[in-house]
Amino acid sequence: MSLDSREFRNAVGRFATGVCVITTFSPEQVPMGMTVNSFTSVSLDPPLVLWSLQNSSDCYPVFSPAEHWTINILAQDQLPLSNQYSRKNEHELSPEHFRIGVTGAPVLRGALASFECRIWQRYDGGDHQLLVGEVKSMSTRPTGRPLLFYGGRYQELR
Repeated sequence: MSLDSREFRNAVGRFATGVCVITTFSPEQVPMGMTVNSFTSVSLDPPLVLWSLQNSSDCYPVFSPAEHWTINILAQDQLPLSNQYSRKNEHELSPEHFRIGVTGAPVLRGALASFECRIWQRYDGGDHQLLVGEVKSMSTRPTGRPLLFYGGRYQELR
């Protein structure tokens, strides 16, 4: 059976997800961020999380070899950050958007939750690389509503 890739993408889009910005430093020590919605928890003991990186992404050379990165779950009021860091070749973090975390990776200010990770394992995932990280530190924001993505566009909880 062969699946039409557009139909498959549309069907997968029926699953509501949160929106995250993954942050790290490039090999040249430039703080970088990219918007994703491919985040999930994997294990509580040890604390592991996973996100996927498209092999053809302009960010692949930065994020694929990174040893440390942060997964930042965005709040509704951070929609402009999601748009900013989703643009091709525009992934350098603005200094006012982040702080340096305990692992040395950039952490977005105001995120609902941030998970500072060290790479645990990389897996081939077809046209993506699956990156599993061990959470070394985390922070949470006590208030705020999540930024959601559903059906190909941003959504809000009602």
